[in-house]
Amino acid sequence: MEKKTLGILGGMGPMATAYLLQLIIEMTDAKTDQEHLDVLVFNRPAVPDRTAYILDHAQPSPLPLLTQTAQTLERLGAGCLCAPCVTSHYFYQELSGAVGIPFVNMLTETAAELKSLGKRRVGIMATTGTVRTGLFQSALDGVGLEAVLPSPECQELVMALIYDEIKAGKPADPGKFQRITQELFDAGCDSIVLGCTELSLIKKSAPLPPGCLDALEVLSKRCVQLCGGTLNPAYHNLLT
Repeated sequence: MEKKTLGILGGMGPMATAYLLQLIIEMTDAKTDQEHLDVLVFNRPAVPDRTAYILDHAQPSPLPLLTQTAQTLERLGAGCLCAPCVTSHYFYQELSGAVGIPFVNMLTETAAELKSLGKRRVGIMATTGTVRTGLFQSALDGVGLEAVLPSPECQELVMALIYDEIKAGKPADPGKFQRITQELFDAGCDSIVLGCTELSLIKKSAPLPPGCLDALEVLSKRCVQLCGGTLNPAYHNLLT
C-alpha cells in the first residue's frame, strides 16, 4: 500500500494534538525515520469552542475556520485527514464534503473497535456538546451497542476535568475521574470510552482502570493503517 501524507486539523486542544502525533509515532512499527508517516499538522487553537457553539448557535461557529484548515491541508498534499477533537465531528458531514480526500471519523472507528472487542454496554465520557448532540450514541447504535451517559452531576465533573483542569494546563483530579468511571461501571457498563481528546491526557498522570478505551488511541491506530504505515503489534488491542 502506497503511503499517504496525514493531515491533522489540530489545536482543539493543542496538547491533545501533540499527544496524537506522539501516539502515531509510537504506534508505527518503524526501525528508521524513513519508515514513519509524513504528517502535516495545522495547529489552529483559534478555532471557536465547539461545545459553546453547539449549546448556543449565537456563539461563533467553528465551521468556517475548520473548513479552511481542511482545504489548506489538502492543498499542501495531505492524502487523508483527521481531527483530534471529538466534538468537532458535529461538523463531520460538512468537513468531509468540503475536501476530496478521506476524512477519518473518530466516532465510527471507536464504535467499530468496541464492537470488534465484543463490548455491548458502553459508558461515554465526553463534552456536554458531544453528549447533547448524540454523536457517540448514534455511532454506537449504528453497530448495535448500547450507550450509557453519566448522571447530570457526573457530567458536570467531566466538564470540570476537561475545561477547568486539562485545558487550563492543570493536572486532572483522579478523584473526579474515579467517581465518574465508578458510576458508569456500577450502571452495568462493560467498557468506557474516553470520548474527548483532552481526557486522553489523564493517562499521563494516572493509570486508567480496566475497561477503558481512548478514542484518541483509536484515531491514531486507524490513521497509521489508512495512511499505509505498519501498526506496532503492541497496539492491536487498545482496551485497558
